[in-house]
Amino acid sequence: MDLSMLWYLVPSVLMFCCGVYGFVTRRNIIAILVSLELMLNSADLNFVIFNRYLFPGSMEGMVFTLFAVAIAAAETALAIAIIINVYRHFNGTDISKITNMKH
Repeated sequence: MDLSMLWYLVPSVLMFCCGVYGFVTRRNIIAILVSLELMLNSADLNFVIFNRYLFPGSMEGMVFTLFAVAIAAAETALAIAIIINVYRHFNGTDISKITNMKH
């Protein structure tokens, strides 16, 4: 493994770990969504890094990352619409209140 590759992989791993920590520990839906986006961006960064170092002449990793970013944007728009509806119904975005939706 090239040493310069570590300069890109270490921030990616840190981003992913921060995203996992935020996803597990937060009770606010918006904070969970931000943590999920952080993990997705870390995975996209890994696609670009490994494509650059394993196949320097090809663009498959970049194209796949472009599609992943577009899908993540659509997912975020849908999640924010759901969060707005949850906020209107429960007057908050706390996860513990959403378990009452089963009734």
